[in-house]
Amino acid sequence: MILYIAEKPSLGRAIADVLPKPHKKGDGFIEAANGDCVSWCVGHLLEQAQPDAYNPEYKSWKFEHLPIVPDKWQLKPKAATRSQLSVLKKLVKQANTLVNAGDPDREGQLLVDEVIAYLGVTGDKLHQTQRLLISDLNPQAVKRALTQLRSNREFIPLSTSALARSRADWLYGMNMTRAYTIQGKKVGYQGVLSVGRVQTPLLGLVVRRDEEIANFQSKPFYEVLAHLATEKQETFSAKWQPSEACLPYMDEEGRVLARGLAQNVVSRISNKPALVTQLASKDKKQHPPLPYSLSALQIDAAKRFGMSAKDVLDTCQSLYERHKLITYPRSDSRYLPLEQHKLAPAVLRAVSLGAGELLQGADVPDPQLKSKAWDDKKVDAHHAIVPTEKTANLSSLSLREKQLYLHIVRQYLAQFYPAYCYSETTVQVTIEGGLFNTKARQDQSLGWKQLFARQEPNGSKTSGNESTQGSTGKDDEDSDEFIGQLPPLKLGQALHCTRGELLEKNTQPPKAFTDATLLSAMTGISRYVTDPEIRKILKETDGLGTEATRAGIIELLFKRGFLQRLGKSIVSTDVGKGLINSLPASATTPDMTALWEASLNGICHKETSYQAFMQPLLGTLSTLIQNAGEQLPTALNGLKGQGYRKTAGNKSGYRKSPYRKASSSAKRTGTASTAKTSTTTSSSAKKSSASSGTRSRTRKVAAEV
Repeated sequence: MILYIAEKPSLGRAIADVLPKPHKKGDGFIEAANGDCVSWCVGHLLEQAQPDAYNPEYKSWKFEHLPIVPDKWQLKPKAATRSQLSVLKKLVKQANTLVNAGDPDREGQLLVDEVIAYLGVTGDKLHQTQRLLISDLNPQAVKRALTQLRSNREFIPLSTSALARSRADWLYGMNMTRAYTIQGKKVGYQGVLSVGRVQTPLLGLVVRRDEEIANFQSKPFYEVLAHLATEKQETFSAKWQPSEACLPYMDEEGRVLARGLAQNVVSRISNKPALVTQLASKDKKQHPPLPYSLSALQIDAAKRFGMSAKDVLDTCQSLYERHKLITYPRSDSRYLPLEQHKLAPAVLRAVSLGAGELLQGADVPDPQLKSKAWDDKKVDAHHAIVPTEKTANLSSLSLREKQLYLHIVRQYLAQFYPAYCYSETTVQVTIEGGLFNTKARQDQSLGWKQLFARQEPNGSKTSGNESTQGSTGKDDEDSDEFIGQLPPLKLGQALHCTRGELLEKNTQPPKAFTDATLLSAMTGISRYVTDPEIRKILKETDGLGTEATRAGIIELLFKRGFLQRLGKSIVSTDVGKGLINSLPASATTPDMTALWEASLNGICHKETSYQAFMQPLLGTLSTLIQNAGEQLPTALNGLKGQGYRKTAGNKSGYRKSPYRKASSSAKRTGTASTAKTSTTTSSSAKKSSASSGTRSRTRKVAAEV
């Protein structure tokens, strides 16, 4: 008997649907006509043991117990899903072959692997376990996946990475939360001060931005425009480029701060001859924006629809599980496997029938085209989020579901159009010895931009930038420096400056974070890393948290009272500011955790090991705890506790509150300092080295690395 162990019931049912019928439905499993069975987890069935499981003495929080490091790691069945674990235990014993059908990411890999290890599977049965990767719940896609089973052993590094992440979060979050909660009490703060390796640096980004805005002092600066005319009275404008002689009157960003200097330029150039001294025109092309990863979609949806990261994730889960209209949504990839290109005709057919409104006024997409999105070298366990072969009934979707589905479809459609081609002209004009520049862009062929073009009142289309900012990962280059049209010009052509215009502007403070910009900061965290040596190690794509956890981490900070919304802005509360200003800089900046994420990614790719990741972590943790004990969090003076309040009335030691319950995505992944692993843990274990952790049951899944 083959036993397929899915991550959740919806995936289990999708697998069962393509197995021989009739089916026999049992309690927590489905048996096919050929005797094979499908069962499932319900998220994580196991969780890290509470510290009092290691040593009952530490049920009370005392600083002298810290740091707490398990001598031998333990997992405990979750009380709410214990019955499903019992179902799996019975089926695993009966099965000849096991198939890990967790979601196609590192957390999905561990989620099933830890159950297999906990149930004591060893020997040939463990070695012969297979891996089923499903990113599309439609029957034809599931059938294809069943013909492409791989050895589960190939994914041991992925599981090891998830295991290391889980333990690191438990160690760091639980120890740091206890340390600062205990110290906070000494200055009168009665709440729990939740600290996590991801949530706290993220909060730090917001607090520092808020402080920068609060302390900002606006200064005026000046620009000069030259309004120019040809002999035929065709007009355009060019912007003054200050020379090196002006440097003493400029700030570090090249802005002129002296009004008199700018006014002098205006006076000198008005009603004076001008000359075209440089003229360059280049034909350029822009390839289609890549399909969406979850973060890219969340950023775009926040800008366009005002959706939070969690709204996007929840809506995508519905489109994936309930409607089966998109592929696996928790993806960090924007690329597609070459094999997937064979599905293009069927997907395009479904799209034209179900979402034909996107193609109105545009050329027919060419399924033979192969954009840069198709690249096997850039695809790991999962690929970009794309539409499936199922035809959508848009009337059956909610507004949010329809918006996101069409957004995902349009991004996919763009792959089957040629590049956007345009001519870019750069002009330099000299007036009275001063230089003035301008640029213009002329469309030649819209290509994929047909899908994003705005409809003009006269019925024509223009290559608007309606939705491509987040799609392409950046704004159209220098878009604010382009003017609409230039008259025909020649090098050496004489012009006339009809007048100079002084523009007085004011420096602006940085903008408060929004859902889109906070997600963008998390996905490109190297921009916020303060240590130049660490920044060298990180790639531009290294992020804070993962695709699956980012939405939950942001929501967690709201629920814990550290962040709040003011309109579209995300700002820190007084408690959030007080916590960040009480912690050492290393705990509030992304440097350390960004390095951790890079190391965890290195474990996935066999570039580093579990031990190489855990040993430095323990040294860092000991230093942080020692530092916490040497000073009081005085920034919290006068602030009342919120969120969790300790009581004797429940198992965790805390009374439930609006900040008590973590979001579903945070729970699923055991995200940094989730409620059960770091902030509400009420017991501890003996100190030891990380190497002893290899003796735990869950370590079996990574024993061969």
